[in-house]
Amino acid sequence: MNILITYATYSGNTKEAAELIADFLEEAGHAVGFHWIGGEPVPDVSEYDALILGSFTWAEGSVPEEVKNFILDVGYKPENTFIFGTGDTQFGGDALFCRAAVKLARFYESSMPALKIEQSPRGGQEAAVREWTDHVAERLGAKAYDRVPY
Repeated sequence: MNILITYATYSGNTKEAAELIADFLEEAGHAVGFHWIGGEPVPDVSEYDALILGSFTWAEGSVPEEVKNFILDVGYKPENTFIFGTGDTQFGGDALFCRAAVKLARFYESSMPALKIEQSPRGGQEAAVREWTDHVAERLGAKAYDRVPY
């Protein structure tokens, strides 16, 4: 499969998570392209079999404007869209933790819940990123009628 990973980042945490997801997908034999939202022209998403979108959470649980603009520029909801997000529970606690990712997963009607990462994917969170990425790869290999909840 040819997969596009897009991400918005300020601190570098979301980029780091995107790179880790890409490593795991490439290990599984998938081709991966990257797009830094807000830093590069929007690619033609229709050239990819799947879209993985990563975002930080902004201003009390909001989706960043750069991500909203990316969505508008793409102009449609790709069928195979998966969401991950980085956040920090010290700003708003569990109620706002990675809320942008949750909103995006709902908007795209993703077949899986958003992956939520506390700040950086390093350390113990790497296993959660691998597990989520494995489920994404499984979903992409499954026929629509074979899909089961994550």
